[in-house]
Amino acid sequence: MGMDKAMIEVGGNPMICRVADALACAGLEPIRIAVARPGDVEKYGSALDNDLEVEWVLDGKTHAGPVDALEEALMDPRLEGQSTLQLAPVDCPWITEELFSSLREGLAEGDALIMPHDGERPHPLLALIRPELVRKMIVGDRRPLHLQFSQTRHSVLLEDPAVLRNVNSPEDLEGDAS
Repeated sequence: MGMDKAMIEVGGNPMICRVADALACAGLEPIRIAVARPGDVEKYGSALDNDLEVEWVLDGKTHAGPVDALEEALMDPRLEGQSTLQLAPVDCPWITEELFSSLREGLAEGDALIMPHDGERPHPLLALIRPELVRKMIVGDRRPLHLQFSQTRHSVLLEDPAVLRNVNSPEDLEGDAS
């Protein structure tokens, strides 16, 4: 896109703030934010509400793909004993606290994850996962997450496509005032 997606404003707020606020309102603090460079902590931190509980994580591989980034995140010892982990990319600024709550309520016992679906495609980067089960599944597997997640025991939450919409180009922001 040629610009830092995290700081693009939607409805007057940077996308990173919109996603972090939805996570916090759903009771999902601390919010773990992965950054490419140490300087990003100050840049993004200055945009976020000071009351948010944030854990900053420095990427081991800058600009790694989602599978590599998730695998690296799941190796973090701070996740030891954590029963679930909510994934949330910064480029989904219309995400809501209700979606995160619905995922938590819909995760079936024994499932490795629950992933939202817009009726046309799954959204694995917005999945609620069981870290231990997903770690075992993805280590060394470089297939796209939607394939890996779809081939394990999981639940699906059908959701309004407008809530799951992500920003990949300036055109994705046209006509949106929310």
